[in-house]
Amino acid sequence: MKTLRLISLGCAKNLVDSEMMLGSLELCGWQAIEDPGEADLLLVNTCGFIRPAVEEAVDEILRLAEYKHADPAKKLVVTGCLVQRYGAELQKELPEVDLFIGIDDQQRLPELISHLPGNSGELVLSQPSRSLISSAMPRRLSTPPFRSWLKITEGCNNRCTYCMIPSIRGDLRSRPAADLATEARALEQAGVKELSLIAQDLTAYGSDLDAANLASLLRLLLTETSIPWLRLLYLYPTSVSNELLELMAAQPRIVPYLDIPFQHVSDRVLQRMNRRYGQKDLDQLISRIRSLLPDCALRTTMMIGFPGETEQDVQVLLDCLERWQLDHVGVFPYEDEDGAPAADFMPKVPEEEKQARFERVMELQAKISSEQLQRHVGRKEEVLVEGLSNETDLLLEGRTRFQAPEIDGCVYINEGTASPGDIVKVRIAEAHTYDLVGGIMS
Repeated sequence: MKTLRLISLGCAKNLVDSEMMLGSLELCGWQAIEDPGEADLLLVNTCGFIRPAVEEAVDEILRLAEYKHADPAKKLVVTGCLVQRYGAELQKELPEVDLFIGIDDQQRLPELISHLPGNSGELVLSQPSRSLISSAMPRRLSTPPFRSWLKITEGCNNRCTYCMIPSIRGDLRSRPAADLATEARALEQAGVKELSLIAQDLTAYGSDLDAANLASLLRLLLTETSIPWLRLLYLYPTSVSNELLELMAAQPRIVPYLDIPFQHVSDRVLQRMNRRYGQKDLDQLISRIRSLLPDCALRTTMMIGFPGETEQDVQVLLDCLERWQLDHVGVFPYEDEDGAPAADFMPKVPEEEKQARFERVMELQAKISSEQLQRHVGRKEEVLVEGLSNETDLLLEGRTRFQAPEIDGCVYINEGTASPGDIVKVRIAEAHTYDLVGGIMS
C-alpha cells in the first residue's frame, strides 16, 4: 500500500480541492496516514492569498522537507494557490520539492507522481486557471461525516484592489445546478446534515449561466435533498436580493445565517478598495435583512489599516458596529500583496497604528458579541452536536444554526447525552463572549 500525508492550508474552498485530490489518489491505491515520517508521499495544498498564508505555507514545506532529508525516497509535492501565484520562484527557491502542481492539474496528480523521477523539481502550471470541479470526480471528505462544504463556483469577477484571487483562480465559473444537486445528494447519502455553500462570491452564482442564480439553486437543493441545514457563506453586499431573503424566511432548512464581508464602512476607503457600495447601502442591506429575517445572524469581516485610512474612517467603522450590533465580526489588519493595485497606494498606515486600531475594533466587537449572545439565554435552540469538547471530555460541544463551523463560537453541552451529528434541542443557560452553555432537553 502506498501511503501519503496530506496537509491542506487556507480556506474551506481549498479544502474541497484537497478532498478531490485525496479521492483521486485513493482510487489509484494510495492511503492517507497521519505520520509524515511513515508516508511515501508528502503533499501540501497551499494558500497564497495573503502574506501570512504564504509564510505559513513555506514553513510547512520546509518542515516536511526534513522528513525527505531523513528518507530521500519520499516524494514531496506542493500544489495550490501558492504554486499558481509563485510557481517559477518556488521552483528556484525550494529544491527540496520534487513536484509543483498548479490548480488546474491537481486531478492529474496520480499520473504526474507515477512518472516522477527523483528530485526533479518539475513545475506543472497552467495559466490562467480555468478548471472547474464536478460531481463525477472522486472526493474523500476530511470533515466530520455530518457536515461538508459545497463549492458552487470557481474564480471571481470582482476586482477589489487588495485581492489577488482573480489572478490566481481566474474569472468566475459557475457549476451547473444539476451537477451541484447530484453532489449534494451524494453528500446526504454519506451522512451530511449540514451543507455549507461556499464560493468567493455566492451571489455571483449563475451570472455566467442562463437562467440560474443562488435562489434558484437553493430551491433545487431543497427539492432534491432533505439535508436539514443549508448554510450560506460569503455573499457580496450589493447582490443580496429580496428573492433570496424571502426564500430563506419561507424555508427553515436554510439556516438564518448570512456571512457578508463588508471589508470597511467608510465610503472613501470602500471606493479605494473598489467595493461597489457605500455606508448607506450597508445600512439599507441590514435593514432589509432584519425586516425579512428578524432572527438572522449576521457575520462580516473588516479590514483595518488600508492605505489612506484615517482616524475618522476608523471612528465611522466603530460607530457603525455599535449601531448595527452584528453577531460575528472577523477583523484583519491590511497587508500589501505583490501585484495587487493597493500595494502601490499611499499613504501607508504605520504598523503600530494599524495594531492599535485592530485592537480597538476587536475590543468593541467582543462587547457586542457578548451582549448579542445574551439574548439566547433561556431559549430552546437546535444544536448540531460535534462531539466531545476540546476543553474537557466532561462536556459535549455543538453549534446552533447561528454559528458556522470553524469560524464562530460553539455551544458547550453540560447535561444530556448525544452522538456526533445529532441535532438536539438545548436550553441555553449561559452566554459568554463568544460561546453558549446549555443542557439537552429530555
